[in-house]
This record gives sequence, C-alpha cells and structure tokens, in this order.
Amino acid sequence: MRIVVHGQQAFGKAILEALLKRKENVVAVYVAPEKESQKIDPLKEAALAAGLPVHQPKSYRKPGEVWDQFKALKPDLCVMAYVTLFVPSAFLNIPTKGSIQYHPSLLPLHRGPSSINWPLIQGRTETGLSIFWPDDGLDTGPILLQKKTPVSDDDSLGSVYFDRLFPMGIEAMMEAVDLVKAGKAPKIPQDDAKATYEGWCTAENARIDWARQGFHIHNLVRGCNPQPGAWTTLDGKKLTIFETKKIPARDPSGIGGPMGQVMEVDAEGFTVVCADGRIRVLRVRPDGGAKATAAEFAAASGLKPGARLGS
Repeated sequence: MRIVVHGQQAFGKAILEALLKRKENVVAVYVAPEKESQKIDPLKEAALAAGLPVHQPKSYRKPGEVWDQFKALKPDLCVMAYVTLFVPSAFLNIPTKGSIQYHPSLLPLHRGPSSINWPLIQGRTETGLSIFWPDDGLDTGPILLQKKTPVSDDDSLGSVYFDRLFPMGIEAMMEAVDLVKAGKAPKIPQDDAKATYEGWCTAENARIDWARQGFHIHNLVRGCNPQPGAWTTLDGKKLTIFETKKIPARDPSGIGGPMGQVMEVDAEGFTVVCADGRIRVLRVRPDGGAKATAAEFAAASGLKPGARLGS
C-alpha cells in the first residue's frame, strides 16, 4: 500500500518514523511551508533523512499542479498527522483508500484547533483521541476509531498530551492503517447533536478572572499549561501562572479581602482571594523572566500579603 504522510512538527515526525519502522511503503511526505526565518520542520527533516520526496504547497484548494503532483504519486492512503491547512474532500479522496486524520479529542466533542486545552478548562474528567475520515467540514468526518483517557485534577495540557495523547495517537494511527489495509476500517458518522466547537485558546482566553470560583481558575491554569499560559498582572506587569492548588471553599463572608488580593505568602507559594475563598499559586513566570516556584518568585520580588493581582 502506497502511503503519503501529511503533517508537521514532532507528531508528524513520530508518525512517519513509526510507519518506516514497520517497513510501510511511504512514497512521499507533505509538510506545511516554513515561515521566514523558521527552523526546518522536524517532519521535513526526518523525511529528507529517509530519502523521501518532500512537498510543501501553500494551498490545496484548487485543482492544478499540486493536485497533479499528488495524483502522480499513485497513493493508496494519505495519513494526516497534525494538518492545519484546509484540504478539500476532492483532494482527500485522490488516494484509492482515502485519507485518515488524527484529532486529539473524542469527536464530535471539541472540534477545532485547541481541542486539548478546552476539555481541561471545562473540567472534563475524560478526553481522548479520534482517527477519522476528514471531509469538507471542520473535524466533521466519520470516525474510524477512538481511544479514551481519564483526566485527573492534577493533569495539565502538557501531561495529557505528551504522556498520553501523543503516544496513544501513534499507536492508534498504526492500528488504523492496519484496518485500512485489511479492508476493515469503519466509517461511523458523528452525532452532530452532541458536537461542540471551540476556536484557538489564546492569551485573551487565558487571562485569569479572580472573581471566579477556585475550581474555574484551577482548570484554566492547567488547561493553559504550558501554552498559551494562564496569566494575570502584578503592579502592571504580566505574571504567568502554571500551577495552582484548590483550597476548599469557605463562606465568602470570611474571605477577608478583595478578589485577587494576596493573603498569605509561605514556603509553598502564596494564596489569592477568589469568589469562593482562596486558591494557592505554586509556579509562575514573571514577564521577561524564567519559570520559578511561587515561593521563589515571592522572595525575589518582595511579594507581601495585601498585594493585588489583576488590578
């Protein structure tokens, strides 16, 4: 079976290497074009090292040279691993067995580009990945297979992706390729009635509102760790917060200060007033500085009780 790999970055590279390790017949690699002064994409680097032809079209939208080049490869299957450019269904259907794509959520939940951030921000206790048959919609094509993973209260975007969804995704894609080769790959329609969509999780989404309850703030912090990084301000300067600990809710009448006020500074970090009590901050990065424990930051910056975050 003649396979084309289409993707980018570390995940695309890992998929290519897994296919080559299995002695699959990879005939070409498609990679997003690098921006000016950008380093060579890891997938492109791996493909060139393996002696594979690499193509980097800026667009796939209209028939023409890019389509003809793809057809000339006589592909049986296109394996899509982290593709951000729009690829129309007519192009996706050029391979004799079609195209399959990885998406890091349990579709139809969390369609869209930041599908690992949002389940954590929303406090879900389970997420997963989907291998699906892409169509002209955004993450709307039929499902080939899915894998689930629990999400704990201590998980972050980083731990969910790098520890689970990344390695699980490689195994799932290899399983999907085997099903396609065997002619046993299902096409299960998504239930649009259960679909959710969220756009990019940006710095604007990641700003902390100290007037929210502690569990909302905690979920935002872990869902944005490491990127884009939940943040607040202190004395007019940005302070990114990477780790927090929920403190059991108290009677709001006993909070003892305005929202965002630092109440305690100790060897573990510092506590901040929020809607239902206080939340403990454990790890931060000041604007222009390096990551540090909240206690180290407090000592270096002279942070004292009474300081106000976010004002």
